[in-house]
Amino acid sequence: MVWAFAIALCCLGSFAKAAGIQLLQSDPALSGAIWYPCTAEPAHVALGNLAVPTVDWLPGAQDCPVTGAKLPLVIISHGNSGYFALHLDIVEALVNAGFVVAAINHPGNNTNDMSGRGMSVWASRPAQMVRLLDFMLNEWKDRAVIGPTRVGLFGFSLGGFTGLVLVGGQPDFHRLACKPDSKSAVCEERRAGEFPSDPPHDPRIKAAVIVDPAVGFTFTPENLAGIKIPLLVWRSELGGGGVEAESVARVTRSLPGNPDIHVVPAGHYAFLPPCTAELAALRPQVCTDPDGFDRAAFHRAFDVAVVKFFREQLAGGDR
Repeated sequence: MVWAFAIALCCLGSFAKAAGIQLLQSDPALSGAIWYPCTAEPAHVALGNLAVPTVDWLPGAQDCPVTGAKLPLVIISHGNSGYFALHLDIVEALVNAGFVVAAINHPGNNTNDMSGRGMSVWASRPAQMVRLLDFMLNEWKDRAVIGPTRVGLFGFSLGGFTGLVLVGGQPDFHRLACKPDSKSAVCEERRAGEFPSDPPHDPRIKAAVIVDPAVGFTFTPENLAGIKIPLLVWRSELGGGGVEAESVARVTRSLPGNPDIHVVPAGHYAFLPPCTAELAALRPQVCTDPDGFDRAAFHRAFDVAVVKFFREQLAGGDR
């Protein structure tokens, strides 16, 4: 799950239609960006304090007026050591389809700040996303354009774990696996009997895309039974990056209802955008896919499937 700054090198993409962007950087718990439809011409938006190594701008029309009304909203939770714009291809596809998208850097667990330790890293993430959703629906200056019953979530890796919790899963931190000689903060806490409080759920989320979630042994069929909303689930056949393919398969088989599950014949990092040549040289493990797997072609289909799912699931409500 640990990619550090190298993932920031993933391609930035280019918006087929004009996309507005507002940067969030006044509150450490709300450090990221909001993207939305607008009619202004896109340009380079300087990231300032939000910059990560090799990425100091994003494409978009900064602070342009929002186009549309009662728009669906998707919030994004990145993986361990990622950052708010890690899934820019998904952002691009959703905004071009008329969605508002909001993403934050998870405090203490992002490219520029890995100060978080132990089980609190896992347990605090859902509350951080609740705070983001509170902001978008109640405080954002353009909140009137959002259809408040048309909210979705996209979560990858540790963001996938975050999403499962938010939509009704109840993780059991007592089940986290530890080797006897492990000195990790998580295992030290477990041996000391120090476990976090139950993280929150958020019933405002009406549909979720869960991608190769970092689940460990934290979920059983019983503590996934509270999930009642539609899910689109993607998992890798090979795993990697600290995410075990069999653990993900076990959890996805345990999901209630009839989730739409897809298995990709590649590793964990295939769900990140295609790499630049610079990243491929720097972090080949992040960029190397099995022979015959075309990451660029996969992402074209992946983005379409994500947009289609959210369109279908969030089409009603406030319209």
